[in-house]
Amino acid sequence: MLDLKTNNSGVLFQAALGLQDPWRISGVDFSKERGRLDIHLSHRTGARFACSSCGETLGIHDTQDRVWKHLNFFQYETYLYVDLPRINCPKCKTTRNVSVPWARPNSGFTLLFEAFVMELAQAMPMSIVEEITNENDTRLMRIIKHYVEQSREKVDMSQVSKIGTDETSKAKGHNYITTFIDFKEKKVLFATEGKDNSTVKRFKEDLEKHNGKAENIEQACCDLSKAFIKGISEQLPNAEIVFDRFHVMGKVSEALDEVRRQEQINNPILTNSRFAWLHNPETATDKQKEQLKTLANLNLKTARAYQIRLTLRDIFEMTDLAQAEIALKKWYFWATHSKIKPIIKAARTIKNHWQGILNFFKDRISNGLTEGINSIIQTIKRRARGYRNTTNFITIIYLVLGKLDFNLPAVTGLATHYK
Repeated sequence: MLDLKTNNSGVLFQAALGLQDPWRISGVDFSKERGRLDIHLSHRTGARFACSSCGETLGIHDTQDRVWKHLNFFQYETYLYVDLPRINCPKCKTTRNVSVPWARPNSGFTLLFEAFVMELAQAMPMSIVEEITNENDTRLMRIIKHYVEQSREKVDMSQVSKIGTDETSKAKGHNYITTFIDFKEKKVLFATEGKDNSTVKRFKEDLEKHNGKAENIEQACCDLSKAFIKGISEQLPNAEIVFDRFHVMGKVSEALDEVRRQEQINNPILTNSRFAWLHNPETATDKQKEQLKTLANLNLKTARAYQIRLTLRDIFEMTDLAQAEIALKKWYFWATHSKIKPIIKAARTIKNHWQGILNFFKDRISNGLTEGINSIIQTIKRRARGYRNTTNFITIIYLVLGKLDFNLPAVTGLATHYK
């Protein structure tokens, strides 16, 4: 152990840890061979400590050996040791550990170590966080869950009025989670397992736990799912359903592709042309543009279906509700008289959701934000190669996309990558 009387290390570590009276450095053990630095702390003789419950100041009842893992000192793992005082509070009629400024109660890590973990976990795969911190994912997830749950308790949803909802896969097969997005704050409000109408009920319950009101939701943007329509209608009574333009366009794109597949059977010229038809002209590659230039001049059902799709896309760019409704009615007549069965079916689906589609043109809200967030969620899933359970997956979604305030000191600045 270093002699603190002849060595300035005690002053250095005292300043680095931000220790104040009655806490002090009592010794430092450094082992280059073990790659480890052990810092021993103590308190001033005669020090008194406040009860963490009632605040009464009391003398020390007894002590317990405690150790906390701290941030590495350069490449060396660092630990803090202390004979932790306990007080026997007559008011509370209990014996408890005193609070220490460098760690939260019942944690084996210092606050700076936990802040480090929280920043790393927002910016990189858990496997790399494990490697950097030399900790297993179970212990790391305990830290993350604590701060995510603590921060979510403080979230105020009283001003939430416009939301978007969509499902995303959490694993291979038919395993889904549904997210609810605040359009104003551009963040995930709530995430839950499943994609049926009960997800909206759970969102409503969470909303009301955070000072929100179901009747304050004015608009809810979703896809054409019957489950979401049912859930929103039942749980959010004042919400105007807005059908997401991208999902509506997706229905017509699916119909277009079905036309191409059917026509390709007797018309091989359509082979390998799928992506040319599904891309918009401005995003098509030069090769795809050449394909379209050749194919568009032929008398093909696919070419006519393609023009119907592009026209609907142009309608969604309109900003005047009345004009958009007139244009949509004309489009519907054209599509249903096209004699192209998949297009007729898609047009009738749009007719069945007419008002919700028209609602888009009022404020032009769409799930583009939700789709972007879902894209990040898929990136989170891929970089983690799956999580042990759904709860962990949802916790990481809140961590990265919830814009939560963890009230921790900035350590690395890495988290700004996702802000």
